[in-house]
Amino acid sequence: MLYTGGVSFFALLAVFPAIAILIGFYKAVLSIGQVSEQAAALADVMPHAARAIFMTEIDRLANASARTVSAQSAFALIIGGYAAHRGFKALLAGLNLIHDESEPHGFLKFNLLAFFVALFAFALFTVVSGAVVTSRLLEHTGPGGAAEGGGVALVGLWPALGLVVGLTMLYRYAMSHRTPVAWFPAIVGGVLATIMSTISSWLCAIYVEQIAPLGATYGSVGAIVVLLIWLSWNVNAIFYGGAFATEMEIVQRSAGAPELEPADPLPESVVSLSERRASRPR
Repeated sequence: MLYTGGVSFFALLAVFPAIAILIGFYKAVLSIGQVSEQAAALADVMPHAARAIFMTEIDRLANASARTVSAQSAFALIIGGYAAHRGFKALLAGLNLIHDESEPHGFLKFNLLAFFVALFAFALFTVVSGAVVTSRLLEHTGPGGAAEGGGVALVGLWPALGLVVGLTMLYRYAMSHRTPVAWFPAIVGGVLATIMSTISSWLCAIYVEQIAPLGATYGSVGAIVVLLIWLSWNVNAIFYGGAFATEMEIVQRSAGAPELEPADPLPESVVSLSERRASRPR
């Protein structure tokens, strides 16, 4: 819970600077309409209340002058970089705990690892968002064309595929300190986390829109609360995917290994849970 809260907080702190950076980047090569269209495609996975605040910020930046956006992007790079780095440190710390790493990284190595993971995640997000824009353009190439159906399918496929690739690489190379996690558990964990993230986004939308309208309780900050809930559920999905990959790795390594009995009995200071359960009165 502590790691989930830390990742969610810093992700919320980084998401709006990241929007400013992306808008500043895409404004140089795309039109305002294409920027808004791309943002609408990427916001489809969010609940309606969180999507509204996301799209409002997109429209504000998309219609601002290029000079203003450039200045904001430069400032946002500092804030967003700090928040993203801290968020990925919390994410890596949680995954290391899940993987039961007894020897922590050194200060410099851990910070460098978090920096490169954040850099890879941002590059992957940029590639995926560019693929979404391309798919949207293919969707509108012409009515009745073959590209129209393919564009619609790819718009939904690219975010999920990018998430699977990113989480697989995260589980394989960043979760273990000594040796990389095997490919099969990492891939299965990435696929499972992506499925859980999709389902949790869908359930979050149902919860905040039909079961518990949070705007009645939180007022104008209800959208921020919805965004935090959505972030925390997705971060939990990432941690559960890492836990599943860890359990698969343990099963694979222990398959066929002989069961070893301890050479000496346990000391009196060590509690045997099986003996304690057996001694309880029925």
